[in-house]
Amino acid sequence: MSGVEVRIHGRGGQGVVTAAELLSVAAFTEGRHAQAFPSFGSERTGAPVVSFCRISDKVIRTREPIVRPDALIIQDATLLHQVNVFEGLKPEGYLLVNSAHSFGELGLGEFVRGFRRDRLLVVPATELAMKHLGRPLPNAALLGGFAALTGVVELRSVVAAIAGRFSGAKADGNIAAATAAYGFVRAEREELAGAQAD
Repeated sequence: MSGVEVRIHGRGGQGVVTAAELLSVAAFTEGRHAQAFPSFGSERTGAPVVSFCRISDKVIRTREPIVRPDALIIQDATLLHQVNVFEGLKPEGYLLVNSAHSFGELGLGEFVRGFRRDRLLVVPATELAMKHLGRPLPNAALLGGFAALTGVVELRSVVAAIAGRFSGAKADGNIAAATAAYGFVRAEREELAGAQAD
């Protein structure tokens, strides 16, 4: 992919802005151009927050918010029916939702039928963060899952970005959560591919 636009939805205090920054650093370590910025609104803890990340092989000139994302990362499933998080998602787009529930259980069974099923996945990122980090911060886990889902960046680039941002136990926990989510999503994609081949 030459240029990818990613929009990340979550709530204040969940590391939504950090997720976009880490993703841009991961792309940058691969020698690509990247840009990350938040949508300025309420930064209150718990309030809906949006951040954006553009990745390209060419210099990025635009600074506009992303209205037609190639990929969406939803850090908080409670936003699914509160905010129009899916606005502008392309039919061939990618969707990664932080949840331990299926799309059907989330009330999105009808919605996902309009998209390429192998590009839409849920990953229990909060549970993975609790297990490896001891805190319910799903952003690093979601970036690991995103790398597995899209191939836009490699896991080692995500790991390098995390290691550059955090240190000690925080870095180790986030890297472990990202690696676990990467493995989870890869396994899910293989299962979907097998089901479609049957």
